[in-house]
Amino acid sequence: MPNIGAYHPIIVHFAIALLIVGVLFRWISLSGRVAFTGPAAATLLLIGALAAALAVHSGLNAHDPVERIPGVRQAVVDHEEAGEWARNVFLLVAFLEILALAAKRRNLNVARGALWGSAVVGIFGVAAIVKAADRGGDLVYNYAGGIGIRSGDTADVTRLYLAGTYQAAQQARAQHDSARAAQLFADLQHQFPNDTNVRLLAIESLICDRNDARGALAALSRVDVRPDDRRLRLRVAFLKADAYVAAGQPEAARSSLQQLARDFPDMQQRIEARIAQIK
Repeated sequence: MPNIGAYHPIIVHFAIALLIVGVLFRWISLSGRVAFTGPAAATLLLIGALAAALAVHSGLNAHDPVERIPGVRQAVVDHEEAGEWARNVFLLVAFLEILALAAKRRNLNVARGALWGSAVVGIFGVAAIVKAADRGGDLVYNYAGGIGIRSGDTADVTRLYLAGTYQAAQQARAQHDSARAAQLFADLQHQFPNDTNVRLLAIESLICDRNDARGALAALSRVDVRPDDRRLRLRVAFLKADAYVAAGQPEAARSSLQQLARDFPDMQQRIEARIAQIK
């Protein structure tokens, strides 16, 4: 079978949706009140079981590069085991659904028993899905498993580095470790010298982490802002006001923001709130 690791996120979410809705429909069908839910449940559960098998296969295809990330191996193993358990439960559900279809014309009691078995086992299957999904969420959001490396594209890995460094810098600032925050933002600017957003983060760091307001004002004067770039004009203007305040020039900050309010009348309330904060 071909390597389908890159499609694991797509396949696994497809399987989750099919199986949960399939179990729900099977329980509704047992009431005998909504006729279409019986055939719909069988279809969803059979296709969902196949999707679950493909999800496990794709996950096994995808795990090697993720598992090589330091400290991630156990999280990968936990997710794989939970996924395999969920697959096995729904393979049993699929067997019971097939048994019910085969026995429908020969023995209604067997067919109905198989359907009830499918419904009950399906509940355990949904619980297994939730556990596997939770372990998968841990792998992605707690360990960055797969992020930036799924496609093998250098740009994706670069974005992973940028995001990780940015979050580390923000965390350092929140912990009042200004020296580390300043260093991390400086590293970002060194790695991404042509990224305007990164330049502005580095300038903000001059104000917040290095207490170098004059350096920030000098850096802002070198930022090229197009007149039609509304977002960037606002961002630069607010940073400039912060730098003026930090430099002990509150009047210059007010004047700058008042001009901004004239240029962007629809933003006047927000700008006036910023002006009110200047002491």
